[in-house]
Amino acid sequence: MWVGVIQRSTLREQLADALREEILAGRLAPGGEFTVREIAEHYGVSATPVREALVDLSAQGLLEVEQYRGFRIRQDSLGDFERLIEAQALVLQGLLQQNPTLSLPRADPGDFTSIRRRAAAARQAALGGDLDILIGYDLRFWRELDAALLTNPHIGEFLDRMRVRCWAYTVPYLRRRHSLGGRLWSGHLELADAVERRDAKDTERLLDSHRSHTLALAIELTGA
Repeated sequence: MWVGVIQRSTLREQLADALREEILAGRLAPGGEFTVREIAEHYGVSATPVREALVDLSAQGLLEVEQYRGFRIRQDSLGDFERLIEAQALVLQGLLQQNPTLSLPRADPGDFTSIRRRAAAARQAALGGDLDILIGYDLRFWRELDAALLTNPHIGEFLDRMRVRCWAYTVPYLRRRHSLGGRLWSGHLELADAVERRDAKDTERLLDSHRSHTLALAIELTGA
């Protein structure tokens, strides 16, 4: 059952955000199918913005179009997940090579106050196994960190989409676990500290830690 709350600017964006939240919360499970009409009736809106929102989510890799049937929640395999992680790693490695001193071209003096706040909240949620809180703060943390480091916002958008898809893949498996305390990556604050002091070596180590932990957990969850 969809319970997302619509809060953003255009109706198209609002619907896309609401449905994305349902997927990340695990309330719309991989493989689930629905039509434009079903979504429109649920939210009490016309078909046009719904169709536009679903096309946007399809472009982001969260949905697949079922010809003559509607849309289906994308069901990635472990191999797909591993390739998503690899794509992020390649981009971040390229970033470190091009910016070995970790200069922050787009960062304002107060940016790291917000980044550290997100990092602390994500770390606390990860250690406590609070998945709902963690996903939101984790994505916000990475978005703000990307914004500080990157001069090209399109790269940040790409990374964000990859991370959303990774969460969409792992959420159904994580929901089946009774306790997640201490099982989720919690190095957000350490990473924020490393970037703020422009320690490229420690930043690379923590990015590797995140990648290794994420892959190992996915393999464990799927029993591969």
